Amino acid sequence: MSSALTDLLPHPIVQAPMAGGVSGPELAAAVSEAGGLGFLAAGYKTADGVYQEIKRLRSLTDRPFGVNVFMPQPEYAESGAVEVYAHQLAGEAAWYETELGDPDSGRDDGYDAKLAVLLDDPVPVVSFHFGVPSREALERLRRAGTFTLVTATTAEEAVAVERAGADAVIAQGVEAGGHQGTHRDVPENDGTGLGLLSLITQIREAVHIPVVAAGGIMRGAQIAAVLAAGASAAQLGTAFLATPESGAPAVHKEALTNPLFVRTELTRAFTGRPARGLVNRFLREHGPYAPAAYPEINHLTSPLRKAAAKAGDAQGMALWAGQGHRLARDLPAGQLVEVLAAELAEARAAFADGGAR
Repeated sequence: MSSALTDLLPHPIVQAPMAGGVSGPELAAAVSEAGGLGFLAAGYKTADGVYQEIKRLRSLTDRPFGVNVFMPQPEYAESGAVEVYAHQLAGEAAWYETELGDPDSGRDDGYDAKLAVLLDDPVPVVSFHFGVPSREALERLRRAGTFTLVTATTAEEAVAVERAGADAVIAQGVEAGGHQGTHRDVPENDGTGLGLLSLITQIREAVHIPVVAAGGIMRGAQIAAVLAAGASAAQLGTAFLATPESGAPAVHKEALTNPLFVRTELTRAFTGRPARGLVNRFLREHGPYAPAAYPEINHLTSPLRKAAAKAGDAQGMALWAGQGHRLARDLPAGQLVEVLAAELAEARAAFADGGAR
């Protein structure tokens, strides 16, 4: 592990920033206090909301933590496809007794304002999803004392991350739950994502900056495996989604191990961008027809997802989850970090003994 990362986290365990209310101050604080690196998800929040959550988090821990920011998205030209999808969702709106959202509710997720907050009152770590920040932005964060990471799903994207000046790259395998952090959303590439171990190797041979591995990791032995493959740390999302500190609805947490939900799938049904979730009715019925239009589709379906969650209807929610979801454990976040660290130590000892344990 690089010395910069070592200073940030005693255990090579990073809690993935899960947007939509899952990764809040309580979860991040619990992970950081236990020796991992907790993360706040700034996605879908206002700049002031992010500032208030950072303030809250600092009141809960003095350990390092991170904040994740979504990159602005390019303009989407085919508005007709969004309108067609809206017509298809009219029955969902009637069922949940709500209106569809406005697809033109904004494209940049308040990026500039959030970056200003993070520069005005710097945090230890900032990560970026859906693209690469400018070299100037990364340099300003570095001068402020912030360690920066950027998600990549291919070796080519990792090279772009290194060239921009980020301190480390998050290698996101296709196993990961939630949105794939591709830098460009190319529909022709749907279903072509790399598995994590192959991706780590390709990225390690392409760049010189540290790699944080993400995608389907649920056990300490898996952390040991990605470290052996060349990663400096492992990022886990679904594993922490089930914890009491997670802001995910109870029905979402329960679905992770519910035998009704036997598999995950990458879908555009809920947001217009490929994201891995548990296969439910909404995904099956609408996934094949959802256009590549993010964040328009995300805005459009937002009221539907909220209404389904309020009704406790798992069949209408975006049940983001990685491929290892059946391995989720109902443990407090801090205890989960301790268990993962113990499993990691045991796996490393087994490796040292030639796998005899």
